[in-house]
Amino acid sequence: MADNNSIDKPIVVTDSTFKETISRNPLVVVDCWADWCQPCKMIAPAVEELAKELKGKVVFGKLDVDSNNAVPMEYGIMSIPTLLIFKGGKQVDAIVGAVPKPMIKSAIERHMA
Repeated sequence: MADNNSIDKPIVVTDSTFKETISRNPLVVVDCWADWCQPCKMIAPAVEELAKELKGKVVFGKLDVDSNNAVPMEYGIMSIPTLLIFKGGKQVDAIVGAVPKPMIKSAIERHMA
């Protein structure tokens, strides 16, 4: 796995890499999305920008819910996009729906201290 400080774009997360990703990195945001989901496409640029802006502090992952269904089932994801926020391997927050970038950033920053 790449060094946390060098990751400046979302990494692909799968059912099989999910646990390792959230436990290896202090703060992780997992974007649960699907290719057919228009709201997912609307927030994708914000997620990409935040990955650059928060490089070294937050690792962003993208989990395709069509190819991976164990994680969405485990976390009860009913709507996408859903951003799951993990700190120290534990879920601390979730953002459901296409929300503006400042709302995503402020939700993440609450857990950065």
